[in-house]
Amino acid sequence: MSATDYAKLAIEQVIAEWQKQNKRVDDMLSKFSAEQFHSEIAPGKNTGIYLLGHLIAVNDNIHTFLGFERSYGHYEEMFVKNADKSGFTFPPLEELKIAWHKMNEALAKNFSSLSTEDWFTKHTAVSQADFEANPQRNKLNIVINRTNHQSYHVGQMVLLG
Repeated sequence: MSATDYAKLAIEQVIAEWQKQNKRVDDMLSKFSAEQFHSEIAPGKNTGIYLLGHLIAVNDNIHTFLGFERSYGHYEEMFVKNADKSGFTFPPLEELKIAWHKMNEALAKNFSSLSTEDWFTKHTAVSQADFEANPQRNKLNIVINRTNHQSYHVGQMVLLG
């Protein structure tokens, strides 16, 4: 295999793991009731609805890091910059489910538009100098990081079941 073939394989593995974590959320969205999503994962901890909104906001921001337009920036204040018990009225679960699916469809489209070489270029939150000093601060690493982040919260959401 050539270096390009190995790079393509690495990208495919990262995207496959990303999709696996998305499927875990999809499965919870179809399995858990609205009541379960509105309950806390543990006493005094986040609710499932907050965690879903948080994942939408954080994952939607991947678009920004890859150089694309995000769709759910308005969730940032509610689900990233503030805690669950901050007094916000969260969107209905059905609205969040739609946002989750649309955001993932957009990400899949944008992921597929990137060439092998594009994945290894700097993401938008790093300067050229910092990227040159640490080329691991690339677009593919954003997806790896966000997959790990999502996996952590999926593990919490399992407690709703």
